[in-house]
Amino acid sequence: MANTSTSLLQTVKQSLQQGRLDNAKAALEQLFLLNINEHEKAEALYLSAVTCRLAKDFQHAIKHTDDLLGLRPDYGRAYQEAGYCYLAMGNQQAASSAFFKATQYNPALLTSWQQLLTIYTQFNDHQAKDIAQQQIAYWQGLPAPIRGGYDLMYENNLVDAERVCRQFLQQHKHQPDAMMLLAEIGIQMKVYHDAEFLLESCIALYPDNQRAVSLYLGLLAKLGKHDLIEHQVTALPATVQNSTAMQMALANACLGLNKTEQAIRIFNSLLTADPDKPAVWLALGHAHKTAGAAEQAVEAYKQAAHYHPSFGDAYWSLANMKSYRFTNEEISRMQDRAESPSLSVDDKVHLCFALGKALEDSKQFDASFAYYEKGNALKKATLSFSIERTEQAILQQVDAFPVDVGAPSSKGFPAPDPIFIVGMPRAGSTLIEQILASHSDIDGTMELHNILALASQINTPAMQSQLADQKETQSTFVPYPFAVAHLTHDQRYQLGKAYIEQTRCYREQAPFFIDKMPNNFMHIGLIKQILPNAKIIDARRDPMDCCFSNFKQLFGEGQEFSYSLDDVARYYQAYLSLMDHWHQCYPDDILTVHHEDVLDDLPGQVARILDYIGVPFEEACVAFHQTQRLIKTPSAEQVRQPINRSGQGRWKPYASHLDALNKRFH
Repeated sequence: MANTSTSLLQTVKQSLQQGRLDNAKAALEQLFLLNINEHEKAEALYLSAVTCRLAKDFQHAIKHTDDLLGLRPDYGRAYQEAGYCYLAMGNQQAASSAFFKATQYNPALLTSWQQLLTIYTQFNDHQAKDIAQQQIAYWQGLPAPIRGGYDLMYENNLVDAERVCRQFLQQHKHQPDAMMLLAEIGIQMKVYHDAEFLLESCIALYPDNQRAVSLYLGLLAKLGKHDLIEHQVTALPATVQNSTAMQMALANACLGLNKTEQAIRIFNSLLTADPDKPAVWLALGHAHKTAGAAEQAVEAYKQAAHYHPSFGDAYWSLANMKSYRFTNEEISRMQDRAESPSLSVDDKVHLCFALGKALEDSKQFDASFAYYEKGNALKKATLSFSIERTEQAILQQVDAFPVDVGAPSSKGFPAPDPIFIVGMPRAGSTLIEQILASHSDIDGTMELHNILALASQINTPAMQSQLADQKETQSTFVPYPFAVAHLTHDQRYQLGKAYIEQTRCYREQAPFFIDKMPNNFMHIGLIKQILPNAKIIDARRDPMDCCFSNFKQLFGEGQEFSYSLDDVARYYQAYLSLMDHWHQCYPDDILTVHHEDVLDDLPGQVARILDYIGVPFEEACVAFHQTQRLIKTPSAEQVRQPINRSGQGRWKPYASHLDALNKRFH
């Protein structure tokens, strides 16, 4: 079947190249009769739109682009096709909107920029015309293969984009645009260590390339390497360092390093110079929220929405304050904006989640769920997440770390400092962190990316070449997590030491510190191999509460499993399965803490957790809500309140919509 669909798609492409539209239509009709997958359906709809446009059947062409955008709402070429159709029909306003959206989702579409330039020139829109000219000059200035590689990347064809880029680099070693493209592809593939090396090399070779510097800083932010960002920005020439982009990078790095007051000063300085900066207002709101200044955070978010009325993230940030309640007038205004055809997918996703929360607060649960469902579906359509691949990755952890792996041996870095809080997001881990960070011997930090980075590092050629059994591995790539078994004792020691050194900048002076990255449950095998004395707390919550809370939360980064009820349920079950395995591997080294037990008996659970860590009981841990510290998660407001049950059973008013969860957990 796959060969038949592939053959038909090729027939359509060849027929279009030869101008044989009837043959293309016939092949497409056969194709749609087959049971094709979503990727093939998207390609078939795109080719159908092209075929209809060339046949001057513009209405049907637009219908195909609409269907395509229902599958892939961020498909730039679909908007470009619609733009051609509207232009041919004499609707320049619709054409301009379509071409503009095409360039937003795929900036490498040179012809869309050229069409926009023509339209902007006709309407004497000088500012937009200048932007279009700059973009045309940039994209025309790139080597054609690299421009084509960017086109493939923006349309999510990463494999072909990487192939094109590597072929070009073989002939043009160290060409900066190709190096940056390969790094961007690596970031999208989550091969972060390789991307970091590429960008470091690019900056070393071309220190004045500001685009490379910006990409590098963005990657460092994604990896949580805020100390490196601070160093990079402060080392730049003053003229570059004082730009809005560099000051924003520095301020966000300060937030990551708990230098919140400095970050707020930078944001305020930028806004004093020009208050019409919605992204800066948003970042200022995040800074105030982190510091516990709720009123200032709300005001900053409202200013972001004032200067950018369709800024979905501003409304979602207000909703994510948890204690904020939208007025009926605000809800009505948000609903109108959410239906605007000119709204970007990202803004629409944020508005849908904000409306879901706003209507939940006003107890309009069916309407609330409709917005949550729409927001999740839109978000999921922009991702390449596969729950099957994730389940397979979890099974690989089980295979790579057999039950007897926990047997004592002289390996790893013996530091007792780290306390890893792992588990599902929205499972009460921030509450546990706040309790522990209230202890005089324990530093709270944040969700650190360092274990994920070390896991990625093991897959690099440099580390692979150093694996223990060179005879076995010199011609065979042994991927993570299986490569961990081939690391020497010294390599494990050095990896553990690197983790302790890399995380020092997030700590104060306490003998213990917390790493609250929930996804580290996937890497407990690695953690125990490189940090054998680390403490691990598994934060667990009722599956219905936990899974639905994930579904309602729009995460800033990662957690791609959360945008489908079925995916989040399967992820939860896979998490339980892997944690059962880790408990068998390390029966005395992992403490499971159930959120409901903490609610039922706070003093008893606090004593239990502190006893596991090996520190004396302190009353401040029970009065955790009085502890003044920076908190960077969605639960920041809740853990500044006394213990309460407001989060329990929040799924029950939505029960009729939650069959995907009910069938697995009831």
